[in-house]
Amino acid sequence: MPASPSLSSFPLLAVDIGNTSTVLGLAAADLTLTHTWRVRTNRDHLPDDLALQLQGLFALAGAAPPRAAVLSSVAPPLGQNYALALRRHFRVEVLEVSAEALPDVTVELDQPGAVGADRLANLFGAERYLGGHEYAVVVDFGTSTNFDVIGRGRRFLGGVLATGAQLSADALFSRAAKLPRITLEAPRTAIGKNTTHALQSGLVFGYAEMVDGLLRRIRAELPGPAVAVATGGFSRTVEGLCCEIDHYDETLTLRGLLELWASRPGRT
Repeated sequence: MPASPSLSSFPLLAVDIGNTSTVLGLAAADLTLTHTWRVRTNRDHLPDDLALQLQGLFALAGAAPPRAAVLSSVAPPLGQNYALALRRHFRVEVLEVSAEALPDVTVELDQPGAVGADRLANLFGAERYLGGHEYAVVVDFGTSTNFDVIGRGRRFLGGVLATGAQLSADALFSRAAKLPRITLEAPRTAIGKNTTHALQSGLVFGYAEMVDGLLRRIRAELPGPAVAVATGGFSRTVEGLCCEIDHYDETLTLRGLLELWASRPGRT
């Protein structure tokens, strides 16, 4: 069993750095999130820029600065710059997530070190949804849409990487100059009565069907039932449209980072 959290480590900051946006959360000693923020990912930000950003977020929320931090990043060198900003300006020790730093996690890939840090965080965040299931599939709707297949006992079995909905829309708009840029939201009906309606149907309903189809294929390849959990910004758009998703949890990755931090062997 992991050691009980030390009060000297809280507030605890969790940072999930994606290609498009960065999600941050402050947690109390019981690992509940007290504050969350979503900011645009800017790879040009240096440690001092990030320290000013963090200080501004804490001040606006009236929140105490963190005393420990855990972060995942798929946008180098931004993860290292966040870690440096926290160490230099807040005197905070930072746990940077990687497969090598998690001895109780089994990554069943051809190259285990290649798994993204955010996907390892999702593994920990999904554990509460396993219940009586041996398997879980996390559908993370970000710049790309990741399907992370997880087995009980902290096994990362593999997954699927698909183009994100907004990225697909941007590619379509850039190659077809006469198509209007639209808001990605579900229309009332599948049959479009105008260009905007037709685009929304194809991009949103079509995307939801792709997710459902891949989930059916993944479940068919597993030896037992799997629970499916959705997270990420676009999950709000497809909530209720994807018939194969069982739960929606916008903070799953942040919570996973907190659980990962708390589970480290020998933590004091």
